[in-house]
Parts: sequence; C-alpha cells; structure tokens
Amino acid sequence: MTDAAPVDRRAMRRAYKEGARLMGVLQIRNVVDGRTLLIRAMDVPARINRERAQLQFGSHPHKGLQADWQRLGPDAFTFEVLDLLAPSEDQAPYDAGAELLVLEQLWAERMLADGGHPGYQFATATQYRTT
Repeated sequence: MTDAAPVDRRAMRRAYKEGARLMGVLQIRNVVDGRTLLIRAMDVPARINRERAQLQFGSHPHKGLQADWQRLGPDAFTFEVLDLLAPSEDQAPYDAGAELLVLEQLWAERMLADGGHPGYQFATATQYRTT
C-alpha cells in the first residue's frame, strides 16, 4: 500500500485559474457544403468542448448549424483553430475581447475575399458571446 500525498484542490483550482489561456478564433466547418461558423474564444480548448457538447445534446444556439449536425452527423463537421492571440507579455490588464473581435472580423473578411462564405454566422455579434 502506498501513501499518496493529499491533493490540494484549492491550489490546483488556483493554478488553473491563473494559467495562461489559449485565446483565438476557431471555426466549425461543414465539410459537405463548406459553410462555417466563426467563433472567438477566450479559452479555445474549453470553447471547442462546449460547442461539441451543445451540438451533441441538441442545444446549440445556432439552429441552422444544429439542424445540419442532426441531419449529417458529427463526421460531417470539423473543429479548426484558425488563429491564436498571443498573451500579453506585460502583466498589465488589457481588453483581449476587443482584440479577438478584430481577429474574428479579419478572418471573416479573408474567407469572403477567398470566395468562401461564413454561412452559419449570427445576424449580430451580441447574439453569441465569447467565453
């Protein structure tokens, strides 16, 4: 029998909250017709998990995307990280949300310029918030 050291859950929780997050822009892409949903995220891995779970449980806020997921199945979709926002080198607080919004808009413009179309976008940015 081994004596395992007790787990300090508070310390683990604090370390997680203080850790650097991968912020960026991702897309959910329908590989059948090429439509995508661009998403900006303060925590990219957590956001991918959230989007996937919402789609699997039938509770995604974008009804068109949800309907296609139900009709085509999960194999018809990819979750892709398009760009990551480098964390601020100085410890001064800054508005990462504003930078993510600009990054998302740049990707939308790039997709349109390349002849693509975002396809699943919401009518306004306030309909779907970042995490």
